[in-house]
Amino acid sequence: MRLMFLTALWIFLLDQVIKFHVLFNVFGMTWAQVTVPSGQLPSAQTVEVYPPFLVLRMAWNRGVNFGLFADYDMRWVLIGVAFAITAAVIWWLNRTGGTKWVYISGGLLIGGAMGNVIDRFFYGAVADFINMSCCGINNPYAFNVADICIFVGAIGLAFLADDGKKAA
Repeated sequence: MRLMFLTALWIFLLDQVIKFHVLFNVFGMTWAQVTVPSGQLPSAQTVEVYPPFLVLRMAWNRGVNFGLFADYDMRWVLIGVAFAITAAVIWWLNRTGGTKWVYISGGLLIGGAMGNVIDRFFYGAVADFINMSCCGINNPYAFNVADICIFVGAIGLAFLADDGKKAA
């Protein structure tokens, strides 16, 4: 369990440091700009890092994946869902155990979820800014480090979890 919590802490910190750097240094936003009432957050900024493979394109996601349900005020519901999933993963891994990779996967998921919770709490939306395209396919969606960690953690838990035997 210690490995899971350490992984979650480091992922959370990494996500927040990168978001802070991108928001306030790369895009040059101010605290006043990102703490305005919902619906008025600055976006539509683009920085081409290695086009078209890596572009920083600012987007505020008020919904779930791919901006689904963004038209509804789901801020507190999604914060609650993130805490519920975090509690469920902690309970599950505490009960069943697993390999170090299972604990790392749990930590990735928890750290990423808590990184996005902080965004929703302070900004009212998740700061998405990584946009990657390749091979003539233009990807219109942006994501962040927390999103990557949530995805990898969930896949890891799905494929690496054992049959419920407690680790020694």
